[in-house]
Amino acid sequence: MRTTTATTVPATDFPPIRRDALHTLQMNLGYLCNLACTHCHVEAGPKRTELMGRETMDTALEFIQAQGIRNLDVTGGSPEMHPHFREFMAEAKRLGVHLMDRCNPTIIEEPGYAWVPRFLADHEVEVIASLPCYTADNVDTQRGKGVFDASIAALQKLNDVGYGQPGSGLALNLVYNPVSPTLPPPQDTLESDYKRFLDDKFGIAFDNLFTIANMPIKRYAHMLLREKRMGEYMALLRDAHRSENVASVMCRGLISVGWQGYVYDCDFNQMLDMPLGGGDAVHLSELIDADFARRAIAIGDHCYGCTAGQGSSCGGALN
Repeated sequence: MRTTTATTVPATDFPPIRRDALHTLQMNLGYLCNLACTHCHVEAGPKRTELMGRETMDTALEFIQAQGIRNLDVTGGSPEMHPHFREFMAEAKRLGVHLMDRCNPTIIEEPGYAWVPRFLADHEVEVIASLPCYTADNVDTQRGKGVFDASIAALQKLNDVGYGQPGSGLALNLVYNPVSPTLPPPQDTLESDYKRFLDDKFGIAFDNLFTIANMPIKRYAHMLLREKRMGEYMALLRDAHRSENVASVMCRGLISVGWQGYVYDCDFNQMLDMPLGGGDAVHLSELIDADFARRAIAIGDHCYGCTAGQGSSCGGALN
């Protein structure tokens, strides 16, 4: 049975968007995570029990083949904590899909997860690892005490198997989120700072830094409301909106699948229970042969988080 926390999404003046060609299937394997970060729009944590069923994973493999999907982007929670993570990723790899793992690197330091770096390397999985700052105080404030040290140790282990190394073909990308309710700084400048600091202090190499604005939903929204800063943050996003970013938002070529198999235009809409295109709830099994081109995308005021300033998406800044 489908569970939902749906609420009525208020009307928005965000500009309408329609889809381009579908190239990426993003799958939230569940909300189980070894951390409970303050910025988490999923409200993931160690006590969450929601996990995607194997049947839905099999449907996803069928969907990938039918639609000619080029990229499989898995997220969570910590996707590696899903009991079928390895077999699912291995089966997808055999289909010739580019694999992406939105990895909380500290999972590598948890008991029982030493296999993660070698498995990801063997299957040529692009790793997108959270490291919301390159200083310990800021990371531990946002993600919990000791997270920075565990993240550094994990990134070093990823480097040891080839990630971030020239010519390895193993992409290691880091993700920055602001600690305070502000827009991310310029991505190129911050990437240079990250690379210099992490190399000098820890000998860590990586490919790209993705700067992502915090979305005003779920746990981050609760924090903003608690601090009475929601209105201020929404005004910041609206005032910084750039219309040219609309053409590049991730939802134009991606669909997001929740742990129960229902489909959304993006991961953020999934957390707000806004079904695909703003219509009725639809399961992935109903869309195997669907034509997604030019379909309307469900929008809300939170969409300003993707178009503010330099823009923000699962792949970082848009310009």
